[in-house]
Amino acid sequence: MKRIDKAKKIGIILDNLYPETPIPLDHSSSYTLLVAVMLSAQTTDKKVNQVTPNLFSYASTPEQMNKLEVNFIQDLIKEIGLAPTKAKNLKKMAKQLIDGGGMRGDWDYLESLAGVGHKTASVVMSQWYGIPAFPIDTHIHRLASRWGLSKAKNVEMTERDLKKLWKKELWNKRHLQIIFFGREHCQARHHDLNDCMICCWAASQKRKILERNK
Repeated sequence: MKRIDKAKKIGIILDNLYPETPIPLDHSSSYTLLVAVMLSAQTTDKKVNQVTPNLFSYASTPEQMNKLEVNFIQDLIKEIGLAPTKAKNLKKMAKQLIDGGGMRGDWDYLESLAGVGHKTASVVMSQWYGIPAFPIDTHIHRLASRWGLSKAKNVEMTERDLKKLWKKELWNKRHLQIIFFGREHCQARHHDLNDCMICCWAASQKRKILERNK
């Protein structure tokens, strides 16, 4: 089956399973979404959602965050992975936003902020500003390979491959649907590809054998 045909069939399954695609990170503004996404690197969304209410009670704006000491920020997010580095970046990012006039939907601007890479900027651009983007996290990178939609060795190449398979107006919801599916139906470990509603037909026999022997 060609990649484009797989993508169409996968899209139908995902649309049926997830007609609505709520953002899994709790937020109330473009800034709090940016902070939550930045904190989610190498940390589960669940853990981020447990930590951010307290953090945002002190600092839900760049101006408030900029007034906090780095050590205090770190203490507020200490349960999250890479807390020391993320605390420093939150402080620096707040100052950059203040100096830059606040949040705005601009790729170069967002990616210039401390702790904000392309994936983080993509989430904010797609989910807050409605700009078509296809943020690639570990779930999507893994499933794109597992389903034979991409042979990419890195997330940048996976992003390019997936953007070619679905129309631009579908990108913002499709990336969330794949994340939801990966978490609920297609886990990285102890997953029988033959029992998966997508892997059973989308994954190659070689891939099934490879994962069975892990």
